[in-house]
Amino acid sequence: MLNQIKGLHHVTSLASGAAANNDFFTNTLGLRRVKKTVNFDAPDVYHLYYGDEIGTPGSVMTYFPFPDAARGTRGAGEVGTTAFAVPKGSLGAWQDRFAALGVSGLKSGQRFGDDVLTFDGPDGDSFALVEANDDRTPWSGGGIHEDHAIRGFHSASMRLKDEGATGELLTFMGYEKVGQDGDVTRYARADGNGADVIDIETVPGAPRASQGAGSVHHLAFAVDNRARQLEVREALSDTGYQVTPVIDRDYFWAIYFRTPGGVLFEIATNEPGFDRDEDTAHLGEALKLPAQHRHLRERLERTLEPIGD
Repeated sequence: MLNQIKGLHHVTSLASGAAANNDFFTNTLGLRRVKKTVNFDAPDVYHLYYGDEIGTPGSVMTYFPFPDAARGTRGAGEVGTTAFAVPKGSLGAWQDRFAALGVSGLKSGQRFGDDVLTFDGPDGDSFALVEANDDRTPWSGGGIHEDHAIRGFHSASMRLKDEGATGELLTFMGYEKVGQDGDVTRYARADGNGADVIDIETVPGAPRASQGAGSVHHLAFAVDNRARQLEVREALSDTGYQVTPVIDRDYFWAIYFRTPGGVLFEIATNEPGFDRDEDTAHLGEALKLPAQHRHLRERLERTLEPIGD
């Protein structure tokens, strides 16, 4: 069993428009845009990162907004709901805020004994706020009172035809099965970074999901550094997983592999962080380009969709 993984690092999804996406995460949810860059493989598409003040691993939601992309279709083999942790007693204020702002899909309920508010993102993305005792420091510059503000991820839920093989993988990755609520099985880490929970919803009769706007592209798990990442890579490869070489993503190093249930996993380092090319006071303000795309700056600054501050 691995002990290097410390919980979620980030969640990366697809969107159909950069401006609407930026507005939702910075204004509606009050997160900080900590990086404005472009897709390594498609530089005409932004890669936007949102999180706490410095983009702490376990707080960062990232998006590839492909202009006018068609929506994905729900089904098996995908991440279903991405959940954020908020303080106890704050869901009423969030429900009022979302209702006033026209957020769709609002539904209150409980999951594993926690009060939960589910809601939709601008592309039909499935999100939830979960009341939790969470001492992580929120971003206080996004217009949300600190008593209510998002602390980081609470959990991510995968929707799979069968739990077995992916559950075994999570156990190998250091997670422990901690509960069952209906058709949802919960796995958690006891010593993680706060973003410590993965749920598996079993949907044996569901059709295969197809990715598009509103779909999660991959789940990324955090390790402290490159040495720990190489240990994880070796262990996964020895177990039979086809793992990519280490890839430099400027703000972290990454490896990727496909899980038995079809969801793409990434193992990302906590180093070097989002302040490697911007000081903390100005994170996410300037367009930052990977080295191979810097010659495109003039064209990209002219053609990428304006998204505001």
